[in-house]
Amino acid sequence: MLVAVAVSAANPLPLPRVARSPPRHSPRVRHRLVSSRWLNFSSHPLDSGRFEHLSSRCSITNTDVQYDHVATDDEVLSETSVIEAECPVPVVHLKPDILESDPSSLLTERAFVDSLLTALPVLSVEEQNALAAIPAHPAGLYALYASCLTGNLVEQLWNFAWPSAIALLHPSLLPVAVMGFVAKLAIIAGGPLVGKLMDSFPRLPAYNFLNTLQAAAQLLSAAMIIRAHSIPYTSASAVILRPWFIVLVLAGAVERLCGIALGVAMERDWVVLLAGVNRPIALAQANAILNRIDLLCEIAGASLFGILLAKYDPVTCLKSAAGLMICSLPVTVFLTWLTNKLSTGVLDRPKSLHNCCKSCNGVTINEYDSIGVGVEAIKVGWKEYIQQPVLPASLAYVLLYFNVVLAPGSLMTAFLTQRGLNPSVIGGFSGLCAFMGVAATFVSANLVNRLGILKAGAAGLIFQASLLTIAVAVYWSGSLSQQYPLLFFLSLIVLSRLGHMSYDVVGAQILQTGIPSSKANLIGTTEVSVASLAESIMLGVAIVANDSSHFGILAMLSLMSVVGAAWMFCRWLLNPTDEQRSLFAFDFN
Repeated sequence: MLVAVAVSAANPLPLPRVARSPPRHSPRVRHRLVSSRWLNFSSHPLDSGRFEHLSSRCSITNTDVQYDHVATDDEVLSETSVIEAECPVPVVHLKPDILESDPSSLLTERAFVDSLLTALPVLSVEEQNALAAIPAHPAGLYALYASCLTGNLVEQLWNFAWPSAIALLHPSLLPVAVMGFVAKLAIIAGGPLVGKLMDSFPRLPAYNFLNTLQAAAQLLSAAMIIRAHSIPYTSASAVILRPWFIVLVLAGAVERLCGIALGVAMERDWVVLLAGVNRPIALAQANAILNRIDLLCEIAGASLFGILLAKYDPVTCLKSAAGLMICSLPVTVFLTWLTNKLSTGVLDRPKSLHNCCKSCNGVTINEYDSIGVGVEAIKVGWKEYIQQPVLPASLAYVLLYFNVVLAPGSLMTAFLTQRGLNPSVIGGFSGLCAFMGVAATFVSANLVNRLGILKAGAAGLIFQASLLTIAVAVYWSGSLSQQYPLLFFLSLIVLSRLGHMSYDVVGAQILQTGIPSSKANLIGTTEVSVASLAESIMLGVAIVANDSSHFGILAMLSLMSVVGAAWMFCRWLLNPTDEQRSLFAFDFN
């Protein structure tokens, strides 16, 4: 019988908690007790002279070890050539009678591993934090930032451009509300389905296809709005019944659906691969940078189009935006390719079998198509969403999406445009709101350090609700016809964004902590669909109350949703469950 002790990395030993972040280059531990000749213990007495030429070497390339495998004679013989090719370490071949005559002379597996681990160095907490802050693919991550900057700048500019241009057609909120309502319905119905399809195809081709489709939808929308500005209209109903408006609504829905899918892929999949799933500090820093890029693009996009609209006519501004869309598409595709190349092809790695080939019920994609992949994906997503352990925090986040008028958006842009406010001021308002979001990424970190993650979330919601209450009171005072009360009203909304974005950042961390990683994408896309449902409900109300004189009613409904979110989260915080205490033990110590 031939015996060899093998130590592999299949099932790692439980190590101390401080060593949870592995080194960047993780080697494997291999050990073979070997000799250059057969040792015949049955024909010669056992003495120390027999082991004078015995050599033992240990090649340590990974600190994760296991001791649950004893190789048989055939296994060792089959691996001998591989071992000799990798590391010229001789093998000890033991006759079976030595095991029978003196079993106590050999180390047990556990004793051997214990003796081996005593020689392994353990990194200090500071050293492990330094390693955890280093991204797995820093060069690829920088290329990803550049790609996000290019794509988000065009997207944010268009998000400000189309409601401004449509609001100049007719003094009614109806066309803008209809477009937003249909876009939200498309996200609700198509979000889970698009997410599942993206999981079924390679990352780069799917991402580039959606980028191209989004650019085509934006160009088609710009062409339809340019066409509309050449035709005079007398009523809002005449606008929404035109063929160009129907095409515009469909193109807008496709554009928003592509934008949501691209954002989810970037934030939930790509950045994790590039930063490293086992590098929490690097991943947190990457998330913060992506958030700041998005907000800075919102500032730049709104400000740029606002300045253009103040100097030129809407048609000229839309043509300039279309030219920017055409130029940015090849740059985005190139940066996407560069991201993968600089990260040594990490984005080409196949996705897990569970995500690519199976649904949550174990049905393959081909079988799934025959029974309705979209309906089943929505059912599974809603079921998992309702059963998540941090549901109140997620519902508070969703309630904030009922606030569609006391925030920068299409309806607020249309309202301010119809009141005759200078387009540069409107662009500055949107830019300041985004700047508050950038500031919130820094403020939220200090709040978490001082108050804990849960109390920091409550502080953000209470701050937002308080300022919006004052803003609504200013509106109902009837003084918005004057310049200074109107600017004070807008300033309160700008400051309230600090609380909103603080909860947005903190709430994301709460959800990351409470939701299992195996269900993060499914629950995340479903949450986006639920938030879109909330927005669509409010946009439906805006369609009914489409006159600008009904803005006060929409403002009251928006305020009630923010106050309800703050109440729900604080009630959850004051009545913690055992599961909540275990997930957020630091907040309850």
